Amino acid sequence: MSSHRKNRVYAILLLMLNAVTAQVFSWDHSLFTSSPPVYPSPATAGIGWEIAFAKADAFVANLTLEEKVILLSGVAQGPCIGNIAPIPRVGFQGLCLQDGPLSIRQATYASVFPAGLTAAASWDKGLIYSRGLYLGAEFKAKGAHVALGPVAGPLGRSGYGGRGWEGFSPDPYLTGVAMEQTISGMQRSGVQANAKHFIGNEQETQRNPTTSQNNVTIEAVSSNIDDRTMHELYMWPFANAVRAGVASVMCSYNRLNSSYSCQNSKALNGLLKEELGFQGYVMTDWGAIHAGVASAEAGLDMNMPGPIGSFIPDPIGFVTTGTSFWGSNLTIAVNNGTMSKERIDDMARRIMTPYFHLSQDNDYPAIDLESGNLNVLAVRPYLDTFKIGIANVDVRQTHAQLIRELAAAGTVLLKNVDNALPLKAPKTIGVFGNDAGDSTNGVYTLSLGGNSGGNYEYGTLPVGGGSGTGRLSYVVTPLDALKNRAARDGSLLQYLLNNTLISDPSTGFLSIAPSPPETWAEESADRTTLLADWDSTAVVESVASYCNNTIVITHTGGLNIMPWANNPNVTGIVAAHFPGQESGNSIVDILYGDFNPSGRLPYTIAHEEEDYAFADITNSTELQETEDPNAWQSDFEEGLLIDYRHFDYYDHSVLYEFGFGLSYTNFSMSNLSIRNVYGNNNITARPPPAAIAPGGNPTLYDVLFRVTAVITNTGSVGGAAVPQLYLSLPQIPGDTPTPIKVLRGFEKVSLQPGQSTTVSFDLMRRDISYWDTRQQEWIIASGTIGAQAGFSSRDIRLVCPFSPL
Repeated sequence: MSSHRKNRVYAILLLMLNAVTAQVFSWDHSLFTSSPPVYPSPATAGIGWEIAFAKADAFVANLTLEEKVILLSGVAQGPCIGNIAPIPRVGFQGLCLQDGPLSIRQATYASVFPAGLTAAASWDKGLIYSRGLYLGAEFKAKGAHVALGPVAGPLGRSGYGGRGWEGFSPDPYLTGVAMEQTISGMQRSGVQANAKHFIGNEQETQRNPTTSQNNVTIEAVSSNIDDRTMHELYMWPFANAVRAGVASVMCSYNRLNSSYSCQNSKALNGLLKEELGFQGYVMTDWGAIHAGVASAEAGLDMNMPGPIGSFIPDPIGFVTTGTSFWGSNLTIAVNNGTMSKERIDDMARRIMTPYFHLSQDNDYPAIDLESGNLNVLAVRPYLDTFKIGIANVDVRQTHAQLIRELAAAGTVLLKNVDNALPLKAPKTIGVFGNDAGDSTNGVYTLSLGGNSGGNYEYGTLPVGGGSGTGRLSYVVTPLDALKNRAARDGSLLQYLLNNTLISDPSTGFLSIAPSPPETWAEESADRTTLLADWDSTAVVESVASYCNNTIVITHTGGLNIMPWANNPNVTGIVAAHFPGQESGNSIVDILYGDFNPSGRLPYTIAHEEEDYAFADITNSTELQETEDPNAWQSDFEEGLLIDYRHFDYYDHSVLYEFGFGLSYTNFSMSNLSIRNVYGNNNITARPPPAAIAPGGNPTLYDVLFRVTAVITNTGSVGGAAVPQLYLSLPQIPGDTPTPIKVLRGFEKVSLQPGQSTTVSFDLMRRDISYWDTRQQEWIIASGTIGAQAGFSSRDIRLVCPFSPL
């Protein structure tokens, strides 16, 4: 489903490596006009889920063909955003599928957690796991069997992408760790996780086919990705997800190398099920199916939401009409011999195995009645065989504590001149900006069509919009939290929430006295600009001209350029991302030092919008007016070089680099060492042969080397450091350029003043390998690898070269 996001900024004002020579790599678009066929679809063996697989096998064997098909095709007559109908004859009560990655969206009395982007900015594996655990618990308590998240696609190729905030980071390693932790937490709670969107889903524009003025079907954009880039960048976090035992994977709307993702046999059969050994089921994104038997043979297992024939725009984005490509059509296909019974059985077993593995057949909670009432895609009356419970079950428990902590941990302090922060009971506080207070148009941001543009001008923005949003049961606004703290400290607090008024320094501050006050605050869908919204630049400049100690805080679903960052009166910058329901409390915790900032950027902030043109959204007036069905082609010519990999490779200056973040204390790093822990010093370039398991060849995850370093808190207050390990891998002559450095390890460690600890980074075979397109294998290149340890991608403190072979 689609999404939009707005980017706001609010300000608080106080008185109190070298690049290598670029390789020449020739892009040949003709190589991406078709996608190789991979058939048949590999059958699951339930690897890792053997007991559940045996149950699923017995269950499926007891079904009629018509009943098996029920498992594969969604129905609209159900209470959830996606529904698999019950089969009463065998006691199966159906499946309830619900959005989304940061909250069970279609529900009341549920928590709204920080966005995936915020979780990634925490660089805290434990908090990310707990977020998944608590999310899973809430989905289950509401009767949802499948949670539609987490997100690794979009990865974040383009800074202009509209849904990057739903996922984690444009770095595949960081996203892979976050996927693994989130999935492990969710499924420990007993709900099925769904890794989405597979694959190359890197823009919203033309993600679905459209119709031209002459009634010609214009196909969806084709993401054209070379083999090495596919493996090392876009597939990487999905491999983590599969290895974590994810129950299901959602295929995406876009085409991949000219073939729709949900019927791309190379992607689904070849990469996902064969190479990665995925044992679960592949479901469509909602309405992403464009064929019947062809999609099933290509590796698709479940069609959602089911009865899709066409899309009709309406105020919430789309409704569904028509009949399904699947359903009874699959029964006909088996009976007339165009599709095998064995493939149907495999699809059904893939769906039922995670169901039994997570004991969802054992007294699972009923579906909350109110979830059905909120379902914008439902066709009533529902099938009376769904297990519906009472309405408005409160599933929030004490999860607000984690939400507040994670939001603070995912807040990044970017600038802090002369210790402007933390605040120390300022005498006066001025709060400025349209994001500081309560929303004037409601706090539920579902809109799927990007047609609510101006609806969110006033009111704090704790989450983005679209299917990845959440229904907030409350929001602690920054203004409310600052009021509470001001009352406690005896501070005088004043505020203006109209950006138009604030942006005019000659009239905007006339109501403020004393003038200027000690402390101020101010704030501001694919994106059309990387500037924050609502005249944010003018607002910051106006405020900074009025007060020479300005703290700017951004609430945003991704990177923003900051033309005011070097203004001498801007003494502090805080990136707060999308913090969820405890937004104001988390910000106040950071501003007053109750929580020492420990967030680090999961992306790069460059100087100008033009700096991101290397991976732009594919769009133009010519494309919008085309009559060529195949015109929308997005060539990923940058290969592996996105985000910091691009800026490092071409030695471009940036404003704030990937992995950067300040603290109220300081840390040092010493004693970097690396040793072989494989046990057999004779490491081979090619991985030893082994039976494929979830995640691929299991020897790719053998730990070969361990890197250690000592971290010391050299400051005066306790805080958390985020030591990071990057590898400088050898260039491969004649191949896609290899990044100068790639993230391959990180930890978060809390230390008191003067305290030291040793951190370890385990390097697996996959971490030090590249994908050899000729051998179709992960290979360790000959030569030296540089292990670079530091506190950001450009703050490298220690280097230790080693030769694996």
